[in-house]
Amino acid sequence: MEICIYTLVFIFGAIMGSFLNVVAVRLSREESIIWPGSHCDVCNHRLKWFENIPIISYLIQGGKTRCCNSRIPISYLLMEVITGVLYCTSYHSFGFSYEFVISLVFISALITIIVADIEYMIIPDEVIGVSGIIIIILDWIFYGLEATSKCIVSGILAFILMYVIKLIGDKLFKRESMGGGDIKLLFLFGLVVGFSLSICDIFLATFIAFPVALFMLFRRKDNMIPFGPFLAMGAILIHISKVSIDSIINFLIR
Repeated sequence: MEICIYTLVFIFGAIMGSFLNVVAVRLSREESIIWPGSHCDVCNHRLKWFENIPIISYLIQGGKTRCCNSRIPISYLLMEVITGVLYCTSYHSFGFSYEFVISLVFISALITIIVADIEYMIIPDEVIGVSGIIIIILDWIFYGLEATSKCIVSGILAFILMYVIKLIGDKLFKRESMGGGDIKLLFLFGLVVGFSLSICDIFLATFIAFPVALFMLFRRKDNMIPFGPFLAMGAILIHISKVSIDSIINFLIR
């Protein structure tokens, strides 16, 4: 029975991963996510249903389109697989619960943001705004007004903290040290993981980003490296692991 549930959750995640990839690309290009339907970016051929099956269509077609034999970016396949795996991991952590529903919204938003920021150096405000509103509404329905108010306060505090860090960074480096999207992203983190763990996420994201940044700098000689994907990856790890601030403090003390 559990295998069936995990399979269904993975399939749902893969379908959502395909959709979220479209959302990330189109919002970054300031295009409609509704119209036109799925199509080949090279020849504009309207994809038939069997050309648009997550994971399967990519593998059967050998990573190329049927219409003009153009190569399909492997990021499409990775997006579908990773989203499916993360949805299954979320189910493993939370089961079928209120937290699981909120988790899917949170993970979906962060996956969309990771793709948009890596590909286009943009964190769409629409993703943060819509997902934030949905999470607030779900919190209010599931846990009541008092708990929702605490989540909102945590989100605001996390936002303010990141804004202060940006101001300090701008002062130190004599240039813009952080994009506005990264600051808004912390509001979303505060809503879901709380203020304290949002602070931990900043350190975790920096730790993850440092070796990658060094590699990219030596390879491209380019200092434009988006921080948003690392913040999002850290937040997903913290959220899914269900780690608490107390356990982190105890670990550091020991």
